[in-house]
Amino acid sequence: KYSFQTADRLCFVMEYVNGGELFFHLSRERVFTEERSRFYGAEIISALGYLHEEGIIYRDLKLENLLLDKDGHIKIADFGLCKEDITYGSTTKTFCGTPEYLAPEVLEDNDYGRAVDWWGVGVLMYEMMCGRLPFYNRDHDVLFTLILMEEVKFPRTITSEAKDLLAGLLVKDPNRRLGGGPDDAKDIMVHPFFSSINWNDLYQKK
Repeated sequence: KYSFQTADRLCFVMEYVNGGELFFHLSRERVFTEERSRFYGAEIISALGYLHEEGIIYRDLKLENLLLDKDGHIKIADFGLCKEDITYGSTTKTFCGTPEYLAPEVLEDNDYGRAVDWWGVGVLMYEMMCGRLPFYNRDHDVLFTLILMEEVKFPRTITSEAKDLLAGLLVKDPNRRLGGGPDDAKDIMVHPFFSSINWNDLYQKK
């Protein structure tokens, strides 16, 4: 139904998402307002929370995998690195993901669980609000050392609520990370940064 082939090609039919990658929009604008970042972040958190409830961790959160539909809503793409049957307390060990977004527990070759996705949200939201990655070096060995050892620094331009949210998501210990407990996404949704979000309306795209 959703694929066909020619003499020398196998073709997949996919949904048309005409808003482009979030990467394109942030590259053009350099930084998003906190209001815009809050909206995108909330939609991403809602989507990941749903996946986690279904026992799925995503593991490849990055700007290039986030698309905008015609109404400006987030769509998560590329589920190639997803892992199924991961609930609270369950772990996996595969080293995978995009270097700049890898959580410390993945780099340490530890068993890891769904909190890796919340680290990814922290990196994404830092990018959106601060205009750069929280940890970056062209040399991946240096980059990984920074992720493991360096404390994240915040620009003065962001509010205290934004700083507190990012600091919570970028805690290196997954057990202490915001969202790392049994309540998962719910712990993030009640953070003061998201106090203006009506989660039911958001879910219904109102």
